[in-house]
Amino acid sequence: MTGLLLQWLARKEKYKSLETAVPIVLLVGTIGALISCITGAMLYTTDDYDKSLASWHMIMAIALTLVAFMAYAKTRNPQFPASSNLLSISLLVLIMVTGHLGGSLTHGSDYLTKPLVNLFSGDSTASLTIKPVPNVQEAQVYADVVKPILQTRCYSCHGPNKQKGGLRMDDSMRLLKGGKDGIVIEAGSAEKSELIKRLALSLSNDDHMPPKEKPQLTKSQVALLHWWIDNGAVLDKKVKDIEQPAEVKQLLFALQSPQHKSEELSAIPDAAVDKADEKVITKLKDAGALVLPVAQTSNYLMVSFVTDTVVSADALQLMKQLSKQIIWLKLANTNISDAALQSVGQLTHLTRLDLSNTNTTDAGVKQLIALANLQYLNLVNTRVTDAGIAQIKGIKALRALYLYKTGVSQGGYSTLRKLLPKVMIDTGGYMVPTLPTDTAVVREKKTY
Repeated sequence: MTGLLLQWLARKEKYKSLETAVPIVLLVGTIGALISCITGAMLYTTDDYDKSLASWHMIMAIALTLVAFMAYAKTRNPQFPASSNLLSISLLVLIMVTGHLGGSLTHGSDYLTKPLVNLFSGDSTASLTIKPVPNVQEAQVYADVVKPILQTRCYSCHGPNKQKGGLRMDDSMRLLKGGKDGIVIEAGSAEKSELIKRLALSLSNDDHMPPKEKPQLTKSQVALLHWWIDNGAVLDKKVKDIEQPAEVKQLLFALQSPQHKSEELSAIPDAAVDKADEKVITKLKDAGALVLPVAQTSNYLMVSFVTDTVVSADALQLMKQLSKQIIWLKLANTNISDAALQSVGQLTHLTRLDLSNTNTTDAGVKQLIALANLQYLNLVNTRVTDAGIAQIKGIKALRALYLYKTGVSQGGYSTLRKLLPKVMIDTGGYMVPTLPTDTAVVREKKTY
C-alpha cells in the first residue's frame, strides 16, 4: 500500500524524488507477501478454518504476491510487458479482497457489518451478552441455556469460520462428535468430559480453554454446563424435564434477569478532605473500633469493628464527628440495632457499608436512604425483607448489593432487579462443581 501511494505521489512534479523509493518499498512488500503465503499455507493444512473461505483467501494471497512481484519488476524494467496502471489497480484490489477474506477468517464473515447493525439496532453488545430467558423452566435446555454460553465464549475459535483442533461447536451434532482428538463431551459424566477438564485448567496452562486472552466463563456458566452434561447432554428437552439440585435451580432462575456488567466501584472520592481530628480517632479506637486510612496518601478513613462486637452510643457519636472522613464502615457481627442505624445514616460520605450478620431489619434499612454516595451494601444474614429492600431504590450511586440468607423472596429478587437495573445483586448460594483433580486419595502404606 505504501509503495502504491509513493508511486501515485511520484507522478506529481513536486514529489518526483519519491520515485527512487518505489522499487525498494514494493520489493519489501513482495517479500512480506511471500512470507505470509508460506505461513498461511501452514495454517491451511491444520484444518482449523472453513475450507471454502480459506481456499479463496489462499488463492487471492498467491495472486497478490505474483502481481506485487510484477509491479516491482515493472519499476525496475519499464520494458516489462504489462501496464503499470493495470498492475497498480490490480494490486490495490487484491490487497483489499485478500485482507477482507483474512478478516473474515479471524473475526467472522460479518465482522464489518455486525458493528453497524448493532449500532443502529441499539444492541451493541449482542455478541457478548446472553439475553434473559423469560420463563427458564419452559425453555429448551440446550437452545436457551447451553448454546448461548457456547456462543459467547467458544464460537470464535470453534465456529463456522474457524475450527481449532477440528472441533466445531456451533452445530450440536458436530459438538457431540468432537474434533481431531476425539469427543469433548462424555454424556452423563462431566468429570470425564474434555470440555469441562479444559475449563478447569489454570489460565497459565496452554490447554486451558478459552485462551487466557479471551473472555472466560463464569463459575455459574461452568456449573450449568456441568449439570447439562451430567444429565446426558440432551438436546431436545425442556429445563423442567431435567432434575435440578437447589443450587442449579437458583442459577437457572438468575437467567431470567438481564445480565449487567456492574460499574466499577470508586475506591476513593476524587474530592480532597481535611485531615481528621486525631483526638477523636484515638477516642474511637478506645471505644473498640479499628480506624485506618483507606490509602497512604488519603485523609479518608475506614472504620471497622472487626475486633469488637459491641458498637456503643459513644462510638456512634464519635463517628458522626468524623462524617466527612469516614467512607468505609464495617459493622458486621456487631450488636448494631435499627435505632443505631439512624446515626449511621448521617455519615453521608459513606461509599461502603457492611451490616452482615446483624439484626438489621426493614426499619434499619429505611435509615440508610440518606446515604446518597453509598455504592456497596452488604446485608447478608440479616432480617430484611422485600419491603425493606424496595426502599433503597432511591440510592442512585448503589452498584453492589449482597442479600444472601435474608428474608427477600424469589419474587422480591425479580422485582428488585427491575428497580435497580444498574446494581449487581448477589444472592449467594453458589455451586462450584467438584472435579477429580480436587480430591487427593491417601492410601495406607503397606508394611512388609
